[in-house]
Amino acid sequence: MAGVIHNLIHKMAITPPIAVVGIGLDGAEGLSPAIRQMVAQAQVLVGSDRHLAYFPDHPAEKISLGTITSAIAQIHSHLSSAAPSPGCVVVLASGDPLFFGIGRLLLQHFAPNQLAFYPHLSSVQLAFSRIKQPWQDACLLSLHGRSPELLIQALQRGEPTIALLTDEVQTPGAIARLLQTLALPSRYRLWVCENLGGADETVRSFSPDAMPEDAFAPLTVVILQRDSEEPTTLSPETLATLPTFGIPDSLFASFGDRPGLMTKREVRVLALGELSLHGELVIWDIGAGTGSVAVEMARLCPRSPVFAIEKSAAGIALIEQNRQRFQCLNLTPCHGQAPAALAKLPAPDRVFLGGSGGQLIPILDQVAQVLAPQGIVVAAIATLDHLSAVMHWLAAPAQRDRWHCQTLQVQLARSVAIASLTRLHPLNPVFLVRLSRRC
Repeated sequence: MAGVIHNLIHKMAITPPIAVVGIGLDGAEGLSPAIRQMVAQAQVLVGSDRHLAYFPDHPAEKISLGTITSAIAQIHSHLSSAAPSPGCVVVLASGDPLFFGIGRLLLQHFAPNQLAFYPHLSSVQLAFSRIKQPWQDACLLSLHGRSPELLIQALQRGEPTIALLTDEVQTPGAIARLLQTLALPSRYRLWVCENLGGADETVRSFSPDAMPEDAFAPLTVVILQRDSEEPTTLSPETLATLPTFGIPDSLFASFGDRPGLMTKREVRVLALGELSLHGELVIWDIGAGTGSVAVEMARLCPRSPVFAIEKSAAGIALIEQNRQRFQCLNLTPCHGQAPAALAKLPAPDRVFLGGSGGQLIPILDQVAQVLAPQGIVVAAIATLDHLSAVMHWLAAPAQRDRWHCQTLQVQLARSVAIASLTRLHPLNPVFLVRLSRRC
């Protein structure tokens, strides 16, 4: 075992023939004396035209990375032509070569023992240092030549901080347009950091709707920071301009770690239609979550008492916050687990079942006992398993022939700006099951 460890240490101590050197916009001046000496002794210097321009008088053979495949073939050819000396090939790369850089590609074409990496400060490190924010928990993504799908998922998860490498298509302006079209429950602010480490470095902050049409530098890092400041109430001007129903998701207070966990606006609108709300009714919202559906029902029926039943303390706090935010005085948060929490409530005329906490069938049994003769239940079902459970419940002798059942499959997509184009991004499918008493 000692011999194996000695051999491993000995191999690690041998300098590989390919040195991958990270470099910043300050060029050779930003390299340490040891790294500058390594570059000076290189027999082959590989890099982009910008990187090679930092060493105009270097006597080595120079290979441009304009065509990656050709450059890799030339490196292989050089290494096979003679016994390579340590560090005889130096590959220049931006920042940290192993952070969305050429390092991964080189490892696909050369053995690890042929490569040594000497990273510079990455552009993301510099960006966070400029805005003076910690970044150990940041979500790090590259849009350079990539689809924005991972960014969309991160935004929908409500990641607090997202750092992005951009390109000439996925520009800061394109990212701002994406934020505006996603109808997110969270608000983000953008930091646009251009030419980091260079003489013309610029760092600016924008809201998505105030992003200028100016062209930004091609070497840009964008940092998105979620706005954690939620207003406790909406201004009278905002309240006056709210739609009758279909409030934007972004206006609701939501879970900090799961901002997308609410019944989406489009599904709320359809559920409200299925409930056939009118006049003075007693309304239950079971598994109310943030209270988004309860708020909509309370605003549509201001003379109707609306009871929002939620088992989690965090959810109850959000329901109360949204009740105050939208000034719904007829909305009452009810903390408890259904069906037990339903026992002391007045009998309902309308029930929206948004969440069951694993008690779907007991909740339906309880609702069936107390629902008014002309009552309606609308359940939002997200899984086939729960849909099957409802269908079996309806087929049981105790419920058979007592209900009219209509199921609406809701499969929607929102338009999303992708750079200069528009595509459709799907929402999670939902079944709206409408149950009404048979006469």
